[in-house]
Amino acid sequence: MFGRRKRHKGADESATDVVAAGHDEPVEDGPYDYEDVSEQLDEIAKERLDLGSVIVPVPAGGQLQVEMGPDGKPAGVHLVTEHGRVTVAAYAAPKSPGQWRDVVGDLTTSLKGDNNSATIETGPWGRELVTSTPQADMRFIGVDGYRWMVRLVAAGPKGSADDGSPLVTAARDILRQTVVRRGTDPYPVRTALPVQLPKQLAEQLAAAHQQQLAAQQAAQAASNTPVAPQQAPPPPRPPRRGADGSAMQQLRK
Repeated sequence: MFGRRKRHKGADESATDVVAAGHDEPVEDGPYDYEDVSEQLDEIAKERLDLGSVIVPVPAGGQLQVEMGPDGKPAGVHLVTEHGRVTVAAYAAPKSPGQWRDVVGDLTTSLKGDNNSATIETGPWGRELVTSTPQADMRFIGVDGYRWMVRLVAAGPKGSADDGSPLVTAARDILRQTVVRRGTDPYPVRTALPVQLPKQLAEQLAAAHQQQLAAQQAAQAASNTPVAPQQAPPPPRPPRRGADGSAMQQLRK
């Protein structure tokens, strides 16, 4: 697991030459701490989507799916690919690593309690949890950082969460390029760090949310509108009589 990363001090220093806590060799893969790559943020922003607490790459052909909370604010952001869905989220954590290990234990207990399978495998960052549920197969990948923990969930159809599958390969590539922006605000341990959408996307979603609320209110108002009781049809009027007799008599002629 990676702790806080520190730059190499040397003439050939670069943004990708970082050192994992407790290791002597440079680590070329992320996820990265925002403080370690802030000088390259303009370049990073060209290739990634800034969601506030995480800055993530969008795979080729991928689409963004935003999950809105009851308050109209984004509760989660998903990257949808042809192979499945990838969700990256960051959480507050203590300075010392080890939170992901605890989270894996809690997830395993919860999944097995719901009669789902739960298998722990070893991936590039250590422990990865694989499960199969009636809804989807999922792989949970986590990395401990400095006062943060990032978790990726790859979910898709049967077999898509297997090691080496296209979905898992894409998910690991996304995590390797992810930047975590912890910030300085205090948060309780395991609190999800806030998601912030780009301005244009946020405005579009806010407008759509308002339209949805308006439609719901209109539907509710319509359902509460009292309905006038049906009246019995008036009794039939007697047929008019003319010079040639009644209307029925005229039809028979």
